[in-house]
Order: sequence, then structure tokens, then C-alpha cells
Amino acid sequence: MKIVSVHEGVVPISSSIRNAWIDFSTMDCSIFAVVSDVVRDGRPVVGYGFNSNGRYSAGEILHRRIVPRLLAADPDALLAEDGRLDPTRAWDVVMTNEKPGGHGERSVAVGVVDMALFDLAAKLAEQPLYRWLSDRYGDGEPDDQVFVYAAGGYYAPGKTLTDLQEEMRRFLDSGYRVVKMKIGGADLAEDLERIEAVLDVLDGEGSRLMVDVNGRFDLDTALAYGRAIEPYGLFWYEEVGDPLDYRLNATLSEHYRGPIATGENLFSLQDARNLIRYGGMRPDRDFIQVDPALSYGLTEYLRIQDMLAQHGWSSRRCIPHGGHQFSLHIAAALKLGGNESYPGEFQPTGGFADDAVVRDGYVGLTQTPGIGFEGKAAFYEVLRELHD
Repeated sequence: MKIVSVHEGVVPISSSIRNAWIDFSTMDCSIFAVVSDVVRDGRPVVGYGFNSNGRYSAGEILHRRIVPRLLAADPDALLAEDGRLDPTRAWDVVMTNEKPGGHGERSVAVGVVDMALFDLAAKLAEQPLYRWLSDRYGDGEPDDQVFVYAAGGYYAPGKTLTDLQEEMRRFLDSGYRVVKMKIGGADLAEDLERIEAVLDVLDGEGSRLMVDVNGRFDLDTALAYGRAIEPYGLFWYEEVGDPLDYRLNATLSEHYRGPIATGENLFSLQDARNLIRYGGMRPDRDFIQVDPALSYGLTEYLRIQDMLAQHGWSSRRCIPHGGHQFSLHIAAALKLGGNESYPGEFQPTGGFADDAVVRDGYVGLTQTPGIGFEGKAAFYEVLRELHD
């Protein structure tokens, strides 16, 4: 197997919504295609990738550093001993001459390429990615369905409490059992009113509601909100302070007895390990949200999973950020605790296959070889335009 060509583009995933830190009016992401010399049904086998949501496109790093290294590599350097494509070997190639640290947007660019190579590897094996991964990195018996929650509850111009409640009812009517909303973009009194409005829709079941701060709070605010929301018994209190402020998170965990979730803005094994060492995370109740697409790809995510196991963490305490099909396959293969979902947002990249159905909070996996972007018609059209 040899790589014939690679193609990179940018697609807008903009929206009028906002969280406590940013709005998404100018959000975009990188898309990527790796064309192989293997031909089936008259067409080359192609692997696709993109960089999830929440970070902008990483085209400059791809153009100047990552892609040239991939194309200059000896084709055999990308193959395992059995002669098949091994994306983990490609990871070492594209990270050549990169100094330790400085993860940031570099991890996004590498993640885009890594995703496309895993898609390609599973397609060449004629397996859906979750089965291919389970055979190689799991126990060979992947989950056949994955818990998913509906992330929404954003702030938006003119959005009322009634609008918020109707949004949550739509999620429930679509088959979700657990929902998530944003807080921290208003004052405490207003946010409590918003939370209670959603709890009314959930029949007062706080265990079916997550709240997400997107890293906005200082310690005093984090503790004040924690005291106010703890009686609700929420599913989790998410990314309360700056993602690298491990002391804040550790102090919060000493005072807030409910589950805490964080990690979506940690992009390396080293950062995730520091969270476990210094962030006060509790393996009996808390959740790790590292997004494989943003954090140097699945290759690095596998290392993070090994580190977590060494520290006594179950893979079921990991629920990746992102709400996309790549993480869905990973969740099934590695037996994670679930996957995020953003119904209707961040299109065309976000979400699952067009025929995916959420039933009682769970969704099944596509049987299409690879990640199955071919089952997302609008996104697949964009991806094919990269190389056709």
C-alpha cells in the first residue's frame, strides 16, 4: 500500500450559538483525504479525517510541516510487519523534528491526519473501524451500541426559558435520556433559573442533566456555583475552570461531592497525566473528556488510555468530547462510557450516520468499512470534492 496523494480543505461549521467563552459564528475546521494506490470497484480507497469542533482549522501547520513529512516518508515506514498500513507508525513520521511541549494547535493538525489514516486502514481491511480497533487494541468484543447524551442549551440571541425547554424536549423526543446545557454565560441567579427550567422538563431528575462552564470560572465562582447546584444531584459539573488549572479542579473536588468532568481541552498524554496526578480527579465518580480528534489522534488517545489504566481508571469513566462518528467507533471498540452528541449543530461534520437512530439514550454503529463518513451524505459530498 502506498499513498498516492493527500488533499486538505476547510469547511465552515459556524453557528449563532455561544457558550460562556466564545460564539461559533466564525468556526471552521480542516478536512483531509488520503488517497491510496489500492483500487476497488474502479476507484481508489480513500481515508478521510477532520478536526472535530471547538478548534479552528489547522491548515498552515498541515501545509508547512505535517503533510510534507508524510509524503516524504518511505512507504514501508508506514506499514506494520504484516505489510498493512499502521497509523501509529505514521504518527512517528509526522512528528519528526517536533520538540516536546507546545501541543496546542499542532495536536489538531496531527489528529486530522491520524483520523484519515485510521479510516483508510479499516477500509483496506474491509471492516468498520470499531471492529478493526477492537481486534487490535481492545478485547475483540466491542460494544454494539454506545450511550450518547444530547449537548445543547447554548446561549443565543433572544432565547427564552421556554425556548430552552422546547429544545430539551426535542432531544428527549429524539431518543436521548440525558441532556447537557451551558452555564457561566450569565450570572448565578439567571443560570439557576435556566437549570430549574430544564429540570422541570426532566421531571426533576438531576441525574439526567449535565452543566458545562467551558472553563470560565475562577475558584470563588466555581465554589459558589458548586454549592448552589450540588442539591440538584446532576450527572456532572463540567470544565469548571481553565483546563490547565489543576489546583482549581483539585480544590473544587474537595468541596463538590457530585461528579466532575473535564479534559476536552487537554491535547496530549502529558497534559492528561498531569490532570490525573494533580487535578483531584476521583476515579469512582468523575469523567475524562479528551477528544481523540483534537489530541494528536487515536494514536495518542491509546497512550492516554494506557496511562489511565495504570492509575486505576476504568475506560467507562471516559466520554469523549466532540459528538462525531470517529469517537463513536472508539467508544464502542475501547468500551468507553459513552460519546457526546450535538443534534443538528456543527454540520456537516458533526453527528452520526444519516440513518442512525437513538433509542433510550443509545445509538448503534455503522457497518460501513472505516469510520463510515460515506453514510453522512452531505459530509461525504464535501469530502469527495477534495480529491475528485
